[in-house]
Amino acid sequence: MKFRDETDSMGTINVPEDAYYGAQTQRALDNFPISGLTLPLSFIRAVALIKKYAAQVNCDLGLLPSELAPAIMQAAQEVIDGTFDEQFAIDVFQTGSGTSTNMNVNEVIAGRANEIITGSIGGKSPVHPNDHVNCGQSSNDVVPSAIHIAALISIRADLLPSLEKLCRCLQDKEREFTGIVKIGRTHLQDAVPVTLGQEFSGYARQTELAIERLKSMEARLSELALGGTAVGTGLNTHAEFARRVIALIAQETACPFLEAKNHFAAQAAQDGAVEASGVLKTVAVSLMKIANDIRWLSSGPHCGIGEIILPDLQPGSSIMPGKVNPVMPEVVLQVAAQVIGNDAAITTGGQGGNFELNTMLPLIAYNLLQSIHILAAAVHSFAEKCVTGIKANREHCASTVDKSIAPVTSLVPVIGYDKAAAIAREARETGRTIREIVLEKNVLTEEELDTLLAGNSSS
Repeated sequence: MKFRDETDSMGTINVPEDAYYGAQTQRALDNFPISGLTLPLSFIRAVALIKKYAAQVNCDLGLLPSELAPAIMQAAQEVIDGTFDEQFAIDVFQTGSGTSTNMNVNEVIAGRANEIITGSIGGKSPVHPNDHVNCGQSSNDVVPSAIHIAALISIRADLLPSLEKLCRCLQDKEREFTGIVKIGRTHLQDAVPVTLGQEFSGYARQTELAIERLKSMEARLSELALGGTAVGTGLNTHAEFARRVIALIAQETACPFLEAKNHFAAQAAQDGAVEASGVLKTVAVSLMKIANDIRWLSSGPHCGIGEIILPDLQPGSSIMPGKVNPVMPEVVLQVAAQVIGNDAAITTGGQGGNFELNTMLPLIAYNLLQSIHILAAAVHSFAEKCVTGIKANREHCASTVDKSIAPVTSLVPVIGYDKAAAIAREARETGRTIREIVLEKNVLTEEELDTLLAGNSSS
């Protein structure tokens, strides 16, 4: 590999000749742990979005030479478009402000802008990564802003549409299963009858509430730290810079971004990210309940509960022919567990706001954006490849209601608790159904019995 010499404040270092980045990025690549984890490209693109409009605004304010701004904006757009994805290989576990990644983006944009202007990759002339690309900014306000931008865009573009799709699928099943009476369960034991439609209505409402929760915290994610620079005072930035840049970002993304009301809170704390993670955790717990119920309801299918039938996705066993496992519910369960774990890391990261700066920003960015991404993917697949194709095992649902003694509860208001308990005891001891005993003893007519048994399970 051929190298070129690049110089930074620590001296000269060799940089690959075909690298758009420079010395600061190379030092980070050489010195940080190689965990195999890098910041999500959605985060890199959010940083590049800031750089693109920072160049435009700084040019408009007379702070950036007009001959440099177009090349910087073009280079930033190419980063947004994914042209230079391989240039961003810095480890997640880096300096806690994310300075290394901010400089990585600065250097790639400068290196590409210089190529546009001069034909030569990299370097610091005529476009300098700090003086020009990073003009009016600090890692300390850029990185928290990029976390919020990437998170809100991803929630709106990916997670909310996936949840809305799942909600529609569950509502369709609620309607489809309206008249199918089955046994309800509490404490994992037979309870009174419900309809399969009622059961699915609960799942549909959980997804509705998940959507509402995600939308309710958009206002806090919309506040951006940009403009605070090093410690929140706005040192070395124009008073109009942040407001103008953020307005352009809001216009392009159609997200309601605005400058933070208090830059000290926006940079020293990461409460918005912690709140967002908490909402994602709640969504994950809801999905875990839904996926687990569906897994159990389809269990067997011949020797388990078997009240619903899932679509066959793949052979589920390497040794048992014909066995098909509930693949998609298990995918959702694993993703939910990961999101819950990510929330623990983000919660700890949120406590890293000492004085004027949170120093666990890369950790927060990585885990928050991963949670959004994997939830969106899992929910989409769960809706499309599982929920849409669920069928009811109508005969089995009816047979379990007939076999259970739990429906005797419906008789209590008419015949009293003690008489109902005696009928239940006899059914349990003899193996006969509630219906058989009630009709044999002339406790109720068949019409009265049907009305009572169906009453509590009507949709």
